Amino acid sequence: MLLLALCQAACRQYSRYSMAYSAKIGPSILSSDLSCLGSECVRMMECGADYLHLDVMDGHFVPNITFGHPMVECLRKSLGQEPFFDMHMMVSRPEQWVKAMAAAGANQYTFHLEATSNPGALIKDIRESGMKVGLAIKPGTTVKELEPWASQIDMALVMTVEPGFGGQKFMEDMMPKVCWLRSQFPSLDIEVDGGVGPDSIHCCAEAGANMIVSGSAVIGSEDPRSVIAHLRSVVSEAIQKRSLDR
Repeated sequence: MLLLALCQAACRQYSRYSMAYSAKIGPSILSSDLSCLGSECVRMMECGADYLHLDVMDGHFVPNITFGHPMVECLRKSLGQEPFFDMHMMVSRPEQWVKAMAAAGANQYTFHLEATSNPGALIKDIRESGMKVGLAIKPGTTVKELEPWASQIDMALVMTVEPGFGGQKFMEDMMPKVCWLRSQFPSLDIEVDGGVGPDSIHCCAEAGANMIVSGSAVIGSEDPRSVIAHLRSVVSEAIQKRSLDR
């Protein structure tokens, strides 16, 4: 907690650029009823979601297997152009799927730093394919390893669980990574993913996260609209407070 408090102080003291980010809530659709995925996506957007978070797992980078670009293409055709698709690529060869995901209708391609030996070339390929660039790090990867690429990406994803499995406990000790990123790159979109819900949103927001992935806490709720509104409100208030503290 002391380290988190110090990082929060650094966030306020060392922000060097204007704040250009906003609160965005993205339900993780892997937590939905996959037998009616299209209608579940529609339901989440109608409940106020800002974007949809799609987890792609290949059975190699992580043990589980989910879906690939054919499913994304079907969802895009069904849902139209409005929903923003944030592809979380938990795959061992992220270079392989860039063009296919772009053609399928993905808006942002978020790959894992641990999965590639040439992040710069991959970032360039993603941009040339017309998508935004997200860069993710697992809990065991230091934020300093992401630093050389932070100025070249649109979003940094700090995993707050080990990737590949749902229902894990939120790892609060990942928040200093978020704080450091916010202090060094104040206008960067920073996403947290894993175990995030009403019980953990305050520490995420205070640390500086503005893009919130939430699975079962939103989709499994009896009132997803209220949960999304609450998450957004907490993050928006933290952004406003940070702006005033500057």
